[in-house]
Amino acid sequence: QVRLVESGGGLVQPGGSLRLACKASGINFGINTMGWYRQGPGKERELVAHISSDHSTNYTESVRGRFTISRDNVRRTVYLQMNSLRPEDTAVYYCNTYHRFREYWGQGTQVTVSS
Repeated sequence: QVRLVESGGGLVQPGGSLRLACKASGINFGINTMGWYRQGPGKERELVAHISSDHSTNYTESVRGRFTISRDNVRRTVYLQMNSLRPEDTAVYYCNTYHRFREYWGQGTQVTVSS
C-alpha cells in the first residue's frame, strides 16, 4: 500500500522559513520522481517543485531561489525547504508521486504566511 505522509506545516511570518517533509512507503523510493504541489485559497493545485531519482530538480518560477527540494533515499523522505516566505505562499502543500502508472497524493499540510 502506497502512503505519503507530509509534516512540517504551520504558521510563519513573512520572510520566515519552514521545512516540509514527506515520508513515503509502499514504493521503490529510490527510483521515483517525487513532487511537491500546493493549492492556495480559491486557486487550482499547482506544481511547486519536483526531484527525480538522479536528484535533478525543477521549480515553478515563483519559488525559484527561495525553495529547495531534496531527498534522502535512506529515510525514504523528500523535503521542501522554504525560505523568504510570502503571504502568497499560503496554501495546502501536497506530496506526489507515481507508482505503477497510478498517481498518489499525501493528505496535505497547511502552510500559512501571515503577520
